[in-house]
Amino acid sequence: MEQIILIVHLLVALAIIGLIMLQQGKGADMGASFGAGASQTLFGSAGSGNALTKATSWLVVVFFATSFGLALLATQKTASVDDLGLELPPAAEQQAAPASDAADSDLPEVNEEVPEVQAAPEGDVPEL
Repeated sequence: MEQIILIVHLLVALAIIGLIMLQQGKGADMGASFGAGASQTLFGSAGSGNALTKATSWLVVVFFATSFGLALLATQKTASVDDLGLELPPAAEQQAAPASDAADSDLPEVNEEVPEVQAAPEGDVPEL
């Protein structure tokens, strides 16, 4: 689905670029009003503004719709996934470690003092 939207998005973007390049600027209408080749245009003397403007506006609507669709797909892909395929036991089945295991541990207790760091002997450190 994402590839289809992406291809449509790319084709619409290229079509918008092409239609914008076909349209004349506002200064070009000034010369056409004095008879400078208005009958030689593709859409006749009425001008191409109306047809190209409508086509461009519809393509812009499709472009924004595909942009919004791609943004929604991107946010769904980057959403955090909690399922790692691991089965966790319910909280009621988990038991705290018995107190006897804590006494056998090599870790210091909270009330014990932390031993001080001993300074290195002076002869072992090279002088700079």
